[in-house]
Amino acid sequence: MPQALKHNLNVTGSADDAARMEFVSGLRSFILNDVAASLKARYTENIEPRLKNEGCVPESGEEVHKALKSDTTFRCYSSLRYNAQEMVWRSVLRPLMNARPTINRSIEELESTSNHRADLILDASLEIPKNVSALDVHLAPGSYIREDPEAPWMAGAVYDHGLNVFSFGLMGRNLDDIGQSMSQYIHHRYPSFDPEQILDLGCTIGHNTCAWKQVFPRATVTGIDVAAPCLRYAHARAMSQGHEVNFRQMNATALDIEDSSVDVVFSSMFLHELPVKDIKKVMSEAYRVLRPGGLMLHMELPPNSSLSPFDAFYLDWDAYYNNEPFYKSFRDQDFRQLRVEAGFSEADLFEFTTPQYSYMDPDEYARSVSAGAKFDSNTGRLAKGIQWFGFGAWK
Repeated sequence: MPQALKHNLNVTGSADDAARMEFVSGLRSFILNDVAASLKARYTENIEPRLKNEGCVPESGEEVHKALKSDTTFRCYSSLRYNAQEMVWRSVLRPLMNARPTINRSIEELESTSNHRADLILDASLEIPKNVSALDVHLAPGSYIREDPEAPWMAGAVYDHGLNVFSFGLMGRNLDDIGQSMSQYIHHRYPSFDPEQILDLGCTIGHNTCAWKQVFPRATVTGIDVAAPCLRYAHARAMSQGHEVNFRQMNATALDIEDSSVDVVFSSMFLHELPVKDIKKVMSEAYRVLRPGGLMLHMELPPNSSLSPFDAFYLDWDAYYNNEPFYKSFRDQDFRQLRVEAGFSEADLFEFTTPQYSYMDPDEYARSVSAGAKFDSNTGRLAKGIQWFGFGAWK
């Protein structure tokens, strides 16, 4: 269920608004757990046996999708999930629009009273890439770049509050469990690694960016994104939580950063928003700006080659129905080859699966890192029992 966010830009609205958000969050949990389980049972108990008898068992997620497209259970699942996605944004838009004066005052107070020494640098001349400007990503109205003259932070606030509803309590109290889990994994797995410069690509509202500052407080941490409204909100959000994190408007395919000047290049759920040609540019730019001994790390959904045909189909749903057209093409890539082509040595590549740090005792989490979490069907899937998948390389 949605929770009160841990900053003073949190908006719950009226009792009706709060009830609406809670309903939508519960609906998404029901769809992605109960209805999804019914869909899988329908496939494994009815459709797959029939296809076996016909001698045409699907061998890829794409073939599973084709076999299910006309099935009533799948059509019901997709309709529910698509409409619930739109409901996520509608449930937060009205209370946020009503709260514009209040949030504006909160941001003004933060800027006038905070001892925050981090920077917010925007670039009005930056060309917004078409993968952001040409569609409403995740069905979010106006995508991440919609400008509201009365609230220049609005797109960021919509993302923050919408993610709270969307994730039905599975992203941590501060919606930063991905950042916490990834940075804590690196901290525990490589205890002598002490980065000084950390860069988060496609940071949106900086929720996972700030987690790196918490785990590596000595480091200078910078989050970049192309969306100015998200960065304005990210800066205010970080100030309200006391995190000295820099935010810059920049395209990750052409970093305005010196060669060999960064210790960590990180991203979370970012690469699948890009066409493959841009993913390759991001990888090459990461290699360029990393110092020798530096780390590139991406949290993403696992590649289709590592999954069963049904699980690959399930995670690819967003590519067809959630305005994420590059989702499947990314996950169809050879993740090893992407890194090698960017310049990383094959001997320095790594992949891992980690449980959610925010929901574990720290000592238990440390033991899980030592033992190595097992890859399973819930890896990358937003449902009960989720685990995160990370892959990267050392330079």
